[in-house]
Amino acid sequence: MLSRRSFLGSLAAGVALPGAAAAQKGAGLPPSIAALTPMRDGVHPITAAERRSRIDKARRLMGQHRIDALMLTGGTSLVYFSGMRWGLSERLFAMVLPVKGEAFYVCPAFEEDRAREQISVGPLGQSADVRTWQEHESPYARVAQGLRDRGMATGRLAMEENVRFVFSHGVAEAARQLQIVDGTPVTAGCRMRKDDHELALMRHASAVTLKAYQAAYDALEDGMTQNDFAGLVATAHERLGYSGDAGVQVGEYSALPHGSLAPQVVREGTILLIDGGCTVEGYWSDLSRTFVLGKPSDRMKKVFEIVLRAQTAALKAARPGLPCEAVDAAARKVVEDAGYGPDYASFTHRVGHGLGMDIHEWPYLVKANRLPLEPGMTFSDEPGIYIRGEFGVRLEDDMVITENGAELFTPQSTSLEDPFAKA
Repeated sequence: MLSRRSFLGSLAAGVALPGAAAAQKGAGLPPSIAALTPMRDGVHPITAAERRSRIDKARRLMGQHRIDALMLTGGTSLVYFSGMRWGLSERLFAMVLPVKGEAFYVCPAFEEDRAREQISVGPLGQSADVRTWQEHESPYARVAQGLRDRGMATGRLAMEENVRFVFSHGVAEAARQLQIVDGTPVTAGCRMRKDDHELALMRHASAVTLKAYQAAYDALEDGMTQNDFAGLVATAHERLGYSGDAGVQVGEYSALPHGSLAPQVVREGTILLIDGGCTVEGYWSDLSRTFVLGKPSDRMKKVFEIVLRAQTAALKAARPGLPCEAVDAAARKVVEDAGYGPDYASFTHRVGHGLGMDIHEWPYLVKANRLPLEPGMTFSDEPGIYIRGEFGVRLEDDMVITENGAELFTPQSTSLEDPFAKA
């Protein structure tokens, strides 16, 4: 599936980046990129014990929502609970977690060895129940039988939100006495609030991306294309020890929040909007910066200042107990009061999205979302003003809700001319 991040990263396709050996030595790189070294200190992976605690929490939530079992297929939630990275195909591979009793896996028979290799180092260990099916057999019958063996011939089976319809429908046909329900209250209920380890990984990812951005900015030159600059961002992440990228929009194309494939060239006085990030042990950063090569116009500076005030208003508003929609409203009021309203006229998107193992995940800072904020929830804080045919400005940092308010993982950008200076 083409994600926003892969789309933005595709804008750099075809850029001739140095090979791994050359990149390690810094051969042919701008000094600001060549000077970068890996930022790996203090980074630790999520452990099997931590994943067992997540399973315990999932079961508590299942009990609260009258869910008897949860089914996961390939995707982020499977990684979150089991540590398994499994691509989606037409063949069903699933983890089924009952509210009571042993979890089990359903796996294509020819994939059993590969599956057990991953399962053995996860929370269920080497003794996990793995039920295989041959190519001509029904995997859905294996799911139904596994549930019956655990005393669940009837009840409520929840599907994680990314389970394909063909899989959900297949299980429903094989176990007609089961009621298929939405598993989001369980999966999002677990993943929405990050613990200290998760927050440390996200802080680190944000620090890496900000450092990569600054190194690329310091190498910006007149005549570069958007792909040239995107290549610098990707190489900077690589030098820092991670895979990361950014979509780059130049001039009038910065007024399109997710950009354009049109060829773009940086010139003196040109505005650039970049949006990207990296993963650290599976946890994303998502940062946007807007800056100008040379001297910005007064109009550009005015719009930047409004967006900065809007970002600050969202940060100051966010606190436990406040509904998600109020954070969006705080930023939107600043933009509208400055004459760039109403509603989505110039600030064309919500102020933020949940962030973690997915770039966009529950919950969302958007009008009509009355879910109360809780400590440990993480979001982007990214207001923008987009003036079609001229330019756009967006500032994005990642934010965690604390016990008493909210804080950003990275310092805010304070100007178009010096976007990485600390306030």
